Amino acid sequence: MSIFKGRSGWLFAGAIAALVLLTFGIMLKGVYRSLLDGAGPVRTERAGQQAVPAVPPPAAGTAPQSVPPPQTLADTFRVKRILKIDGPLRHGDYHWDEKGVPAGPTVITVDLKAQVLSVFRAGYEIGTAVILYGATDKPSPLGVFPVKRKIADYHSRTYDNAPMPFTLWLTDDGVAIHGSDVEWGRATHGCIGVPTPFAKKLFAAIQPGDPVIITNGKMMQVN
Repeated sequence: MSIFKGRSGWLFAGAIAALVLLTFGIMLKGVYRSLLDGAGPVRTERAGQQAVPAVPPPAAGTAPQSVPPPQTLADTFRVKRILKIDGPLRHGDYHWDEKGVPAGPTVITVDLKAQVLSVFRAGYEIGTAVILYGATDKPSPLGVFPVKRKIADYHSRTYDNAPMPFTLWLTDDGVAIHGSDVEWGRATHGCIGVPTPFAKKLFAAIQPGDPVIITNGKMMQVN
């Protein structure tokens, strides 16, 4: 009997200890879950990958971030097609063909080194011509110029009332694209001269605000 009582005592004490351990374990599990619940999203990190930190939502009343400005027109403009012309263009020559070209923004490019002006609609070349440009003492400017205004019948107020038919003004100091007698060896006082029949077509195709990109040897990529 004494042995049984001793064993019963040990069994009773063991049961009490197990109950205490079980209760303590449940308490620890609850504390652990509460800590996880208060810690925000759980991030996992695999070998070779970096964990991406969670981005907190913007605080109430915070102004949204400004959208970055678009790239300059000279960078975003892309040529989709150029006109197929047999043989080189000479002074006084031009070519125009807009058949099948879709509607879209119109852009003029001028390459002083190549002495060529091209006009594009929706990325498709619709016209090109050999040009005159500014001499060394009055060079044509480089850059991107929106057409400021257009005048069909204009005469120079500075250079002996010289005719400047179908003028597209680029700057406030008198630089423009206009009709000229495009002959080898001639130059302008900074303007871009094109054959007058071509200037008439260009005048009809261009509106104020359309951009003119003037470069000196930069080739446009055909995409």
